[in-house]
Amino acid sequence: SSTYLLSGVLLFGTAWLFDQGSLNATTLTACWCVVLFFASAGASSAYLTVSEIFPMETRAMSIAFFYALGTAVGGISGPLVFADLTESGVVGDTVLAFQIGAGLMCAAGLVAAFLAVKAERRSLEDVARPLSEVAGKASATT
Repeated sequence: SSTYLLSGVLLFGTAWLFDQGSLNATTLTACWCVVLFFASAGASSAYLTVSEIFPMETRAMSIAFFYALGTAVGGISGPLVFADLTESGVVGDTVLAFQIGAGLMCAAGLVAAFLAVKAERRSLEDVARPLSEVAGKASATT
């Protein structure tokens, strides 16, 4: 959650600096590099954390499914939402695109902060029991 929140706040800051005309091509690229450094860490941890709630036998498929879903949603909606805003040449439109992205990242960070499974320093079996363990207990009781 902290990496998503930090990347959102940094992108809000980048949007503000861009709106003020304080950035040139080099400094804007540097801002994006810093934002994407934290956003990439957030995205990577989100894919892995979501998969931890599934039984061990299905975790690899879960990672692949959520990665594909996230890539599809971002790859389809991103160009549809942001292409017109960023190609208009109007600074305010580009700032709005930055702010939408920053707001989405902050929202994701808040969702993770309040709803994510707390898996730190816990074994994978403690986060979600393996299917073989659940099936073994069920057959032992019958």
